[in-house]
Order: sequence, then structure tokens, then C-alpha cells
Amino acid sequence: MIRPGPLNLITDVEGIRVGNAADPRVRTGVTVVLPEAPATAAADVRGGAPGTREIDALSPTCLVDTVHALVLAGGSAYGLDAAGAVMEWLAERGVGLVVGTARVPLVPAAILFDLMNGGDKSGAPPHRALAVAACESAGATFPLGNVGAGYGAKAGALKGGLGSASTVAADGLQVGALVAANPRGHVVMPDGCFWAWAHEIGEEFGGRRPRAPVPLDYGLERLDSRVAENTTIGVVATNAVLSKSEAQRVAIMAQDGYARAIRPVHTPFDGDTVFVLATGRHQLSGPRPAALARLGALAADTVARAVARGVYEAETLAPFPSWRDTYKV
Repeated sequence: MIRPGPLNLITDVEGIRVGNAADPRVRTGVTVVLPEAPATAAADVRGGAPGTREIDALSPTCLVDTVHALVLAGGSAYGLDAAGAVMEWLAERGVGLVVGTARVPLVPAAILFDLMNGGDKSGAPPHRALAVAACESAGATFPLGNVGAGYGAKAGALKGGLGSASTVAADGLQVGALVAANPRGHVVMPDGCFWAWAHEIGEEFGGRRPRAPVPLDYGLERLDSRVAENTTIGVVATNAVLSKSEAQRVAIMAQDGYARAIRPVHTPFDGDTVFVLATGRHQLSGPRPAALARLGALAADTVARAVARGVYEAETLAPFPSWRDTYKV
């Protein structure tokens, strides 16, 4: 038996906090995921136009075992500066890898493109200041939609946003997902039903069901040759005890959540990325490969729900209409 956690947020995973900050004038934002203790981490990148920081360090072949925070940001490449500000904020608080007399926080990051959403992009990018504000505000509860890294996002023709969901199993396994949904592809069918409808729990993103078969080429005719103007980025957190290579497998499987919620996905125009954080508070039971497969499947379903919730909760930000305004809910 599985169910959402009490908040239906990634913070239902014990030991995870999330902070968000946004600049409405610029129409961009930053989301920071802060584990209470260093957490095992991995990442998987499937899109053809990614923007990331410290991804190589997460490889199972590399020395780094744990990280101290993860950053999701708007601003395209400018948003990567947010990770540096988070490093400084953590180091000031004594958090980081001890190297001699120095503290070096490990803060991987991924960005999405929101530079053409109508905001005022003149002046210095605000992402460093937003990152500090996100750290200062981090906690267990946070709103969805036009929030943090999802503030300036779009999803196909609709307004995108920040989404989150959680899954709690009867044996104590906790899985949470946090996604800034900004895909080139569609998250809904022609009638407004989310592609992720089969994975919805309750009516967490409206409860709408398909009304008719969808043409196989739906949405494909509206693709064009513009590059690097989208991307869906996200984090899966779990309380499981995982090695780096196991966390990598979960990240790979979690990418299927994007495929269940977005069509088309992993395009040349997107930089789709999934991070995994494992806090190590729950021992998986049973044969290890089977337990890992179960965890990865739950992660993918939770990611799909988070994508849909991010768009469902988003508000219109001209010229991008919200799902609710478009489908008159």
C-alpha cells in the first residue's frame, strides 16, 4: 500500500528542506534543496541542451560520496551562479567538506531557460541574491506553481511551474519529487487531461480523465528548430540507504517520470535532468536488485505526478495561460 505523505511534497522525506525565491520583475527564480546532513547523490541528464554544475562529480567513478545542497534555477546559464551563493551561505554556517582549514560545500545545480518570458532582463542577474533568500526561507512547507525555479517556466503552450509530490510505502520507504516543469513538449492532451493522469492519487491535479483517443502526432507539428529554450529539471529524494551507483540507477529510472508526463520529452531543445538525494535513514528489505527496482518505479511515478502538479498549480503569466484558465476549471 502506498499513499502520498502528509504534505504531498518532497519534504515528506525526513531530513529534507526546500527554499524558494523569485523576482517577479525579471520573471525568474531559484529553488534550493537542503538535506539536514550530507546525502548520497546522483544525476541523470537526458535532454540535448543541458545547463548543469558539478554533475561529473556525482559519477559513481568519482571521489565525492555526498552533497550538501542542490540548486534548481531559472536564468539559463546565468542561473548557475546561484550555486556559488549557496556554497558561501553554507560555508558561513560551517557546512562543507573539510579541506585543511577550509570548508567546501558541494552544491550541484541545473538550470532552465526563462529568458524570453516577457520579464525585464536588463541589469545584473538576480540569481545569487535569490539563492540566499531561498536558503533563508527553507522549510518543510512551500507553495507550488509560480514559485522558485518554476516562476518563469512554461510548459508547451501553457504556464509551467514548480511541482512536488511524495509517496510513502507501508514499510516506511519515503520517496519525494520536486520538479521545475519548463518543457518544450506538452503536459496535457487536447482535452486538457494530463498525460500523467494514470499516476494521479486522488485529485491532486484535477482528476480529469481522457475523453477520446489522442492522435499519435499530436503536438509534433508545432515543434520548431529553436534550441535551448526549455528544460525540465528535478530532484528525487528518498530516505533509503543507497550507494552512489544505486542512486544513479534510481535517477535513470526516475527520468521515466518525465516520459509519463511530457510528450515529446528529452528533445534536442530541452536539458532534462534528474538529481537523486538519499538521506540513508531507511534500510531496503528483500533482495537488493528487486528493492532497487521498486524504488526506481516509485520515483518515476512520483516525478510524473510532480510535473503535472507544477502545471496544475501554476497561474497565468502573460503570454502563457495557466491550465486552470485554459480549461475553465
